[in-house]
Amino acid sequence: MKRRTCLLAGAAALWRPAFATAPRDVAVGVLPGPHAEIMAVVRDVAAAQGLALRLVEREGGRAINDDVAGGRLDAACFQDAVAFAAEPRRQPAPLVEVAATVTLPVAIYSRRVASVRQLPRGASIGIPRERAAASRALVLLHNHGLVELRDGSGLTATPRDVTGIRYGFKLVPLPQDRLADALHRLDAAVIDRPHAVRAQLMPARDSIGLEDARTPWAGVLAVRDGDRAAGWVHTLVASYRSEPVKRFILAQYQDSVRRPW
Repeated sequence: MKRRTCLLAGAAALWRPAFATAPRDVAVGVLPGPHAEIMAVVRDVAAAQGLALRLVEREGGRAINDDVAGGRLDAACFQDAVAFAAEPRRQPAPLVEVAATVTLPVAIYSRRVASVRQLPRGASIGIPRERAAASRALVLLHNHGLVELRDGSGLTATPRDVTGIRYGFKLVPLPQDRLADALHRLDAAVIDRPHAVRAQLMPARDSIGLEDARTPWAGVLAVRDGDRAAGWVHTLVASYRSEPVKRFILAQYQDSVRRPW
């Protein structure tokens, strides 16, 4: 009888839900805005699967990653994949990407033309002066056929990597926070979503050239390396990619926040 009891106990342990080893609640660090809004829906879906999520909003992304590495948070959901890959490895708990989340698209905006094809010869196109943002803008312009980039420049392209510009277009570097205001004197500008929204511009509705949802700059969900195979991580990812979350993203953002999965 004692042996049978032990066998039954072992079988019960095998059938225990995968997230039984999760913390009492999984603390997810997010930035205010779409990441927090979407994760609130994910929280409801995860709760139905027995996983409790606690959302922790922070204003600074670096603090979120530091808190995950330090064990004060369990996951981070705010950063794009390119920026995440450029982050230094945190010790003693390096972070790893476990899933793509959503893309907050950069886009080309204009108050003068309705499509990139209508840009006149010699058009002035504003791009961010900040290096990382400039690289993303140049890749977008390249993908829309407006500039040619040096082979191998990849995701770190700079204006020096531009080898050709269509129709004599002129690139005008400006600080990111000035691009939207400069649209009255530029023919077009590449603006990221946060700055566009502050100027009451929505990427899907108002842009003349939109970044693809599957861009390398799609957002990522990150956890500590030691947790990547944990059952609660699987449940969190599955909840993020559930039908209720898909419907929320489409209804709430109308493709101005894009789903790469």
